[in-house]
Amino acid sequence: GKWHMGVNCKTSHDHCHHPLNHGFDYFYGMPFTLLNECQDTDDPELAKSLQETYWFYTQMIILAIFTLVIGKLANLFPIKWKIIICLAICGLLHFISWFSSYGFTKYWNCILMRNHDITEQPMNLQKTTSNMLKEAITFIERNKNRPFLLFVSLLHVHTPLITTEKFQGRSRHGLYGDNIEEMDWMVGRLLDVIDKENLKNTTFIYFASDHGGFLEAHRGNSQLGGWNGIYKGGKGMGGWEGGIRVPGIFRWPGVLPAGTVIDEPTSLMDIYPTVVHLAGGAVPQDRVLDGHTLLPLLQGTEQHSRHEFLFHYCGVFLHAVRWHQKDSGTIWKAHYATPVFQPEGSGACFTRGICPCFGDGVAHHDPPLLFNLSQDPSEANPLSADTEPLFDTVMRRIRRAVEEHRRTLTPVPQQLSPYNNIWKPWLQPCCGTFPFCWCHEENNKA
Repeated sequence: GKWHMGVNCKTSHDHCHHPLNHGFDYFYGMPFTLLNECQDTDDPELAKSLQETYWFYTQMIILAIFTLVIGKLANLFPIKWKIIICLAICGLLHFISWFSSYGFTKYWNCILMRNHDITEQPMNLQKTTSNMLKEAITFIERNKNRPFLLFVSLLHVHTPLITTEKFQGRSRHGLYGDNIEEMDWMVGRLLDVIDKENLKNTTFIYFASDHGGFLEAHRGNSQLGGWNGIYKGGKGMGGWEGGIRVPGIFRWPGVLPAGTVIDEPTSLMDIYPTVVHLAGGAVPQDRVLDGHTLLPLLQGTEQHSRHEFLFHYCGVFLHAVRWHQKDSGTIWKAHYATPVFQPEGSGACFTRGICPCFGDGVAHHDPPLLFNLSQDPSEANPLSADTEPLFDTVMRRIRRAVEEHRRTLTPVPQQLSPYNNIWKPWLQPCCGTFPFCWCHEENNKA
């Protein structure tokens, strides 16, 4: 499914970020992410505000060159044609540099790979659902007689909500609901295969999401990005509960008692140590791991999550900290920074398209906003020293935890730097002769 970690570092074939270079033995899916551009929808998703900025600069350059040409022809001011031509060439290169990144998004980003080979460029979204499902099922059938790890990262419940004709119009929640119903059917098909191959009692299954609903995703009056219930905020907001609280559903008949509800904070970072635990291995001891095995909590040998603190980031910026107070069971959360909603009070960043992590789109809080999530899960009533007797005590403990946490961090290059956000032709995966990157696995290379 969706890998979304990229492919190359220095050349178009080094595949340094590829799943097969990070512990996996087989891969089928998207190395990048699913974008509206993959379906040719009217609303571009990739860096929409950035594209608008680039287009504004391009228009300014065109206007400046046009003014200089008119001025030269009318003898309004002395300027050499060489300078005008140089400016025109620079303007053209500026336009090519950004338009090649975004104008051909479908061909550069919307690709499918099997292991190290590109199978579709651009991908055929009409067949993606059946292809993903077929690959997952055949993987189970190939490996049913030995231990296996199958990580299925569905493209569903993500804009542009690709939904096959069979499921369109089946839900009362529009296209988003249709997409969820199809995802539910896909998960059901995978569970059916597990049951059919008599693997039910020996297979640990964990269903989750990587973030809450994307509130800004709209098409007209239709909400395309989901709904977060009583929880504030959504996808890409750093710390608000609506972007963090996700489904966590486990299945392991005969080992995990059915119908059990565990009301404890856990994290998707727990998947790695849990899988290592299940496989009988040991996690590395030469580094600080943020995750913990979930088995003791799921099997009832431990009553509380091993996470006393969870640190919620937006990019590289720490936006919020959650403290699960062991003695009382109370869950506190302190917000150091929150996105500035646009329009004000709307609960999302509709004007920007997605909330930023820094800059003028973020409000910083000193003292931090403090919420008691045990009593106020909607984060509607921030506490203060006047309204909460434990305010100073809680803030001191959280501040100490942040200091301890930061001592365990190793600085890494900024992945979202301006340089890392521009298209690099020498890193572009291509199944033909660049820039003619078109192919389909059934028709071989075109």
